[in-house]
This record gives sequence, structure tokens and C-alpha cells, in this order.
Amino acid sequence: MPRIDDPTTDREAGSRDATLDTTRIDDTRIAAVRALVSPAVLLEELPVTSQVEATVERSRLDIGRVLRGQDDRLVAVVGPCSIHDHDQALQYARKLLPLARELAGELIVVMRVYFEKPRTTVGWKGYINDPRLDGSFRINEGLRLARQLLLEITAIGLPAGTEFLDLLTPQYQSDLIAWGAIGARTTESQSHRTLASGLSCPVGFKNGTDGSVQIAADALQAAAAAHSFMGITKMGVAAIFETRGNPDGHVILRGGKAPNYDAASVEAACAVLRKAGLREQVMIDCSHANSAKQHRRQIDVAADVSAQLRAGERRIMGVMVESHLHEGRQELVAGRALLPGVSVTDACLGWDDTEPLLRQLAQAVADRRARR
Repeated sequence: MPRIDDPTTDREAGSRDATLDTTRIDDTRIAAVRALVSPAVLLEELPVTSQVEATVERSRLDIGRVLRGQDDRLVAVVGPCSIHDHDQALQYARKLLPLARELAGELIVVMRVYFEKPRTTVGWKGYINDPRLDGSFRINEGLRLARQLLLEITAIGLPAGTEFLDLLTPQYQSDLIAWGAIGARTTESQSHRTLASGLSCPVGFKNGTDGSVQIAADALQAAAAAHSFMGITKMGVAAIFETRGNPDGHVILRGGKAPNYDAASVEAACAVLRKAGLREQVMIDCSHANSAKQHRRQIDVAADVSAQLRAGERRIMGVMVESHLHEGRQELVAGRALLPGVSVTDACLGWDDTEPLLRQLAQAVADRRARR
């Protein structure tokens, strides 16, 4: 019987494992099994510094205060649709940091640092799954690179936010995340709701791809409750986790069959939350279905949100913006060099449009504050 794992054909370097398919009914569609670095080993290699710890802790507390109505600032999650290059991500972070500090009286700026990409069918699944963008799937390398990048971004004083997609990756990086998201495709997933109930950071749940806010409201209720579920410890041991529940959850309006960022949609979403006995708070995703996947329409969405804020709307607690060094997107094509600072997934705004957009939102918060 041939081994499942053959180092001569494996796509990632590593030692031959001891897994053998000794029957005809188990693992019949598994082509290879490779050793995965344990979270404990990676956390020891790339430890949290006191400076990073302080940034993460402060940011989580600040966002929690916004969710409890104790801080009137707007949470602004802004950054690339997905990370595909370490140096370019750091370059973006260094551009964002001084602006975040300048606007800190009105905005809590969190850099969008997304390593995992849900795909409708197939495609590049993100920096952790395929860090070399070539189908080599060097996942251990991707986990290390992702954690290193989070450490470097947070070390300069900029909090990071990400989407939790794979159920194992939080053990490798959740200690570095100030704010997390559960995407539209996974908001209805029981596993992701129970995962969120044990996360140490605030979590936003997107409405469903069809626009349903009810499933996001259901997710908030589920995540706020205590749960018991199976998982893997930081030592890589299978275990039963018992959570306390996460009270710092909120809905993200990302559009569906139609956009849902306007005042009427905010009221409709809050009506669903009110009926469920939940806090009437929403974050507006300026991209995705709200922009009809036309990246420059994010500017229009942000302008509409700013007008709502100036009019006194306090139920909008945050925004999301997909932004990179340069606008647009590019395809991954074998043998073709990538343009620097351009997204390889969804099209993004460029920095030249991002800065005035954030300033507009900050001014709208100041105007809302002046109405009191």
C-alpha cells in the first residue's frame, strides 16, 4: 500500500508523516497529509511584545466602548481587500498610521488585514493558504508570514482587523486582532457563531449574501451565549472548549440583492435588531453589494453615510472601506509580474481617494457631535 504522503510529490517541504490508509474506506480522497506547525510553536517563535499587547488591548476596549454607547467615535476598518505582499501591506500601514492619529478624536481606525478569502467556486484562497500565489500551498509559511505581518503592523501602533474564515487560524493570530468579522457566507454557520462566542475581540457579522439582516441578528444572539464545542488547543491537542459568550458583537450591512447603506435600510436593519432585543447598531460596508462591486462607488456610499451622520444618526457605529496603495485590481497570471500596491482580489480605492474619504467621515462625526 503506497503512503498517502510522498515528499517527492508534496507541494510543501516537510518530513514524511506516518499516516497510512490501511483500509479501502477511510481517506479515500485525501491525496497527502502534511505536518502543520502547532500554534504554541509559532507563538513562541513570534511572541507578543508589551507594546503590541497594549495596542490590541486598548483598541478592543475602545471599540467595546463604542458598542456600548460610551464613545461617539466611528470605527473605520480600512485597508486592502486581501493581503498578498508583506512589504506593500507595511507600506500601506505606514501611510495609514499618521492619518489615523490625526483623526483619532473622531475615528477609531483599524487596518483591514485579511489573509483568508472565501471563494464562490475556486480561486486563490489567500495569503495563509497560498502565500507564494503559485498554487504551492505552503500553509506553514503562510501562517508565519501572517503572524509576522500582524506583529509589525501592530507594533507601530495601528490595530488590525481580519475575517475569521478557517476555524483553526484564530489559534495562530487572534491574540493580535483588535476587531474581527464573520463574512456573509459564514454568518449562518453554527461553527462560526460558536467560534465568535469565544473570541477575545469585538466581532461584526455581515448580513447574508441575499441581504437578510435576520441571520446576522440570529448570529449576534448565538455569539453572545455560552457554548461548548470541539477544537484544537494551542498545543495542537483536540479538546472541548467552553466559552463565556461574546457581548461585543454588531451587524455589518454589506448589501445583498440591493444596497442597504441608505437611511431607510439602516432603519429597517435596526428594526430587526430592536425586535430581537439587541442594540440598534450597524457598521456600513462601503464595498461589495453596497457598491455593486464598483470600487469607486465606495466614495458615494461613504458620502451618503457622512450625510446620515451629520443629520444626527447615531446607530451607525462604523464603516468598512476596501483600499490599497493604488486603485483597481489585477489578475494573477503565471509568469506575469504583479503591479505593486494593486489588489489581486476585489478592486480597491487608491490611497489618493482614501484619505479624503476618511477626512469626510471624521468631519461628519465632528458635525454630529456638535448637534448635541
